Amino acid sequence: MARTLVLIRHAKAQHPDDRADHGRALAGQGRRDAPVIGRWLRSQDVAPQVAVVSSALRTRETYQLLAAELPAAPDPVVTDDVYYASAGDLLEIVRALPPEAGSAAIVGHNPGIGMLANALDDGDSTVGDTTRMRTGFPTSSVAVFTVEGDWSAVDPGGLRLVGYLVARG
Repeated sequence: MARTLVLIRHAKAQHPDDRADHGRALAGQGRRDAPVIGRWLRSQDVAPQVAVVSSALRTRETYQLLAAELPAAPDPVVTDDVYYASAGDLLEIVRALPPEAGSAAIVGHNPGIGMLANALDDGDSTVGDTTRMRTGFPTSSVAVFTVEGDWSAVDPGGLRLVGYLVARG
């Protein structure tokens, strides 16, 4: 069974001096960019059945805004496990996704989310603009991968990148 994995870095966040990192909200640019992510996923016929979202405010807001653009977005599984997660931590989250899910999205942070995207990529993609993915995975980046087999068997270098976007609204 072919599956789809979507890795999303949150949209641009505010940098207030008086707020802890976990509570940073989206900036105006981020509020404009996040719906672009959802519209792009819809245009690619990508509809996550499961969404695992960092507990940070900016990731929850990103998911809420992008999900509003999807026909049937799932309620997010909000977890501290994605906040400050390394690529290895995130890989374990992917491997633990429900076996019945045919598609899943993870909304997280750099450096972990970008490092995971690059680690999973088999390097044979013909998707354009992947240089941005490989050199930094900017805010509002979305990488879509095809997964052959079970989530539990996902390994570095084993997924085909089939879509990539840096959303700018």
